[in-house]
Amino acid sequence: MLEFIGVSKSFATGAGRKVILEGATFQVELGRSLGILAPNGTGKTTLINLMAGLEKPDEGQILRRGRISFPLGFMGGVNKRHTARENARYIARLYGLDPDYVESFCRWLTDIREYFDMPLGTYSQGMRARFTFSLMLALDFDMYLIDEGMPQTTDAEFNRKAGEILRERLETTTVVIVSHQPKVLERFASSAAVLRDGRLHMFETLEEAKELYDYQA
Repeated sequence: MLEFIGVSKSFATGAGRKVILEGATFQVELGRSLGILAPNGTGKTTLINLMAGLEKPDEGQILRRGRISFPLGFMGGVNKRHTARENARYIARLYGLDPDYVESFCRWLTDIREYFDMPLGTYSQGMRARFTFSLMLALDFDMYLIDEGMPQTTDAEFNRKAGEILRERLETTTVVIVSHQPKVLERFASSAAVLRDGRLHMFETLEEAKELYDYQA
C-alpha cells in the first residue's frame, strides 16, 4: 500500500512558489491501479518522485508498504562509468536478489551483446533506455510507477518482449500511472484522480475523472 497523509510540496520559481500538492491525503491499495490525469506543468514527475521516495515532502508523511518501483526510465542508482553487468549485479544486491539471475535476465532482454560489458556512458540513449527498463522488470515489484505512459525504444523486438512481460506483471501487481492524456490511462487504471492547482481529486472510475479534467481544460 502507498499512503499520503497531509502531504504538501512546492518549489520556488521566478514568479513565486509553484504548489504541486497542498495537504494531500489518499491511498493506493495493492490490487487497485490508479491513473492520475494532470495537465502539463502541474507536477506529474514530482508526484511520481514523491511516491518513489526520490523527493521528500515539505509537510506530511508518505507511507510505503510492499515493494514500490522507481519510476520507469529513471537512471538513478546506476553508474555510467560501470558496465551494464556491474550495474545489474550491484542493483540486485541492493534489493537482496540473486545477481546471477538479474544479470542474465537483463542480458537476455536487452540483447545488446558485447555492449553489456561496456560502460553505460558509451551507450546511445536507446540502449540506456533498454537497460534501465529491463532492470526494472528484473526486480519484480508489487507496485509500478509510470510517468507519462509506457516507455518505448527504437527497437521493436525489445518493445514487444518488454511489453509482454510488463502486461503479465500488471495482472498480479498494481500500477500508478500519471499522464496528461486520458487515453494513456485506459489500459491500466481501475480508479482515477485529477491533479490540478495542488489538489488531488479522487474518483472511483476514469470516466468520472475525465469529466472534471475535460471541464477544467
